[in-house]
Amino acid sequence: MDHHNFKGKDIPHLKITPNMGIDDLVDIFASTGYNARQLGDAAKLYCKMIEDDATICLTIAGAMTPVGFGGLFKSLIERGFVDWIVSTGANVYHEDHFAWNLPVKQGHFEVDDMILYAKDIVRIRDVYIKGEETLKAEDKIVQKMFTKDLLDKPFTTAEFCNAMGKYSKEHSKNPDRSFVVAAYDYDVPVYVSTLKDSSLALDLAPLRLENKIHSLDFVREIIEQAAILYHSKKSGIVELGGGVPKNTAQQTGPLLDQILGLGHGGQNYIIQITDARPDTGGLSGATLQEGKSWGKVKDAHEDVIMVYTDATIAFPILCLYALSNEKPRKPKRLYKKLNKYYDDLSKAYFAKKH
Repeated sequence: MDHHNFKGKDIPHLKITPNMGIDDLVDIFASTGYNARQLGDAAKLYCKMIEDDATICLTIAGAMTPVGFGGLFKSLIERGFVDWIVSTGANVYHEDHFAWNLPVKQGHFEVDDMILYAKDIVRIRDVYIKGEETLKAEDKIVQKMFTKDLLDKPFTTAEFCNAMGKYSKEHSKNPDRSFVVAAYDYDVPVYVSTLKDSSLALDLAPLRLENKIHSLDFVREIIEQAAILYHSKKSGIVELGGGVPKNTAQQTGPLLDQILGLGHGGQNYIIQITDARPDTGGLSGATLQEGKSWGKVKDAHEDVIMVYTDATIAFPILCLYALSNEKPRKPKRLYKKLNKYYDDLSKAYFAKKH
């Protein structure tokens, strides 16, 4: 699209009234400029993904679940607006606190952390988590989950999180307060992009010392992720922050094209909400347009939107707009299709190779 002209919409002189709703607010954002406009356009693009029946991936970086955002993820899963997830291990680990009713409280950021440490309080910015009552209690729960499960055979992190969801659904005090349980119920694969870089993996260390062996099949899971893209008529990502989850979801295109030679072309849509800068060369702030050069996205000019702001502010607006405007979709239940998708991709690869 050529933007080198004076044909854009007029900027309105905004008016806010007491009876306005989320639709009006998003329309206001979309009619302005800067990151307000980007957020308004992103909310509308998310609805477009849903209406086009795209296979939608949610990537979760940063500490989203300690501030309760798992409830937002759960709502999107239940409405069929998220089909698969790539998360840091920390977000899965801390989400489980809510299912098991382990204390997480508002605190403050202007504090002496030496005093907090002495009081057994762990801090994430202005969120407090108890060491003994929460973290160590959670560690024991995770260890119990995997004392007998996923032993002596390779597994993917989707299988790992599915097992967590099943266990918390059957044994926790509040299974309705977990997006991991909701993912289990709706067959939404949840991949942990760096399992070893989280408490989930640390909790397996005592089991390993007891000769209980857990072996991650990381190659199978990247093939599964590419197979999801390969089997999608249209595909999109909603990215909270950047980091490894962003790259894990986006590298599906290069795997299909550069490595397997299947010529897919990448994602149809990507929305990223981030506070990372592009000029430092890091992946977290890298523009989605730059991803076109890698084959991560089909079009560098359309349906890729970056919102440079705090995800804890922008994401609830995105969610509420979608929930208010879109009817629930039938769950795609990708978890149960992963084996077939993997086999189909394997056949396509060997057919192309020979």
